[in-house]
Amino acid sequence: MRIAFRFKLIPFVATMLLVALGIALGQWQTRRADDKLAMQAKVAAANTQAPLRLDGTPVDIAQAEWRRVSVSGTFVAGWPVYLDNRPQAGRAGLYVLMPFRIDGSDSHVLVLRGWLPVDAAHRGRIAPYATPARRVTLEGIARCDPGHVLGLGTDARLAPGAIVLNADVAGVATASGLRFQPFVLQQTSGGTDTLVRDWPAPALGIEKHRGYAFQWYALALTAFLFFVITGFLSGRK
Repeated sequence: MRIAFRFKLIPFVATMLLVALGIALGQWQTRRADDKLAMQAKVAAANTQAPLRLDGTPVDIAQAEWRRVSVSGTFVAGWPVYLDNRPQAGRAGLYVLMPFRIDGSDSHVLVLRGWLPVDAAHRGRIAPYATPARRVTLEGIARCDPGHVLGLGTDARLAPGAIVLNADVAGVATASGLRFQPFVLQQTSGGTDTLVRDWPAPALGIEKHRGYAFQWYALALTAFLFFVITGFLSGRK
C-alpha cells in the first residue's frame, strides 16, 4: 500500500513558526536555569570565604556580593528609609534601610537592618525600634540590592523617613549626598533591637525554569508531529 503525504504550505509555515518559537523559548529558559545554577555555586563559594572586613576602601561589587561582611562604625540615624510591602510569616511589614558610617572614613554602607510589623489600618505609623548611638560592629551578607517588589504608580521621593516600595544604593546616595559602598549589607548580627532578621533565602527557581523549558520543547515537538500526522492522514483520504 502506497503511503502518501499531502503537503500544505500554510500549515507548514505555521508549524515551522511554532517549532522555532518553542525551541527559542526553551533555550531561553535553559539559559536562565544555567544562570541560576551559576549563582547557586557563587553563593556557596562566598559562604566558605572569611568575612570581608570593610575599612572605607571601595570594594568591587563583583568581589563582595554574597560574601559575609564585617564592619564597625555608627548608624546615620537621621536617614532611615522604609521598604513597604515586605510580609513575613503571613504578617504585613516593612524593612528598615539605614546608612552606616564606616570607622575612620567618610564612606558608608547601606544596611538592611531588619523587619518591622505594620498596622494594616495605619501603614504610616512606624513601630518604635532602637538605633544604637554608639560605635557598633555589624555582620551581614553583601547583596547588590535590598530586593525589588512590583507596584502601581510612582514611588514616593526618597527622603529621611520615607516609606517606599523600592530603593537602591544609587538612589539613597543621590538623595542623601553620602558616599556609599556599591552594595547593601543584609544585617545578620550585631543588633540589640527588636527588628526581625529572618531573611528569606534567595529564590533561584532552577527547577521552575527547567520545567518551562520542557514545556516549550514539548510544544515544538507536538507542532511538528501534528503537521506530519495530519499530512499523512490527508494523503490517505
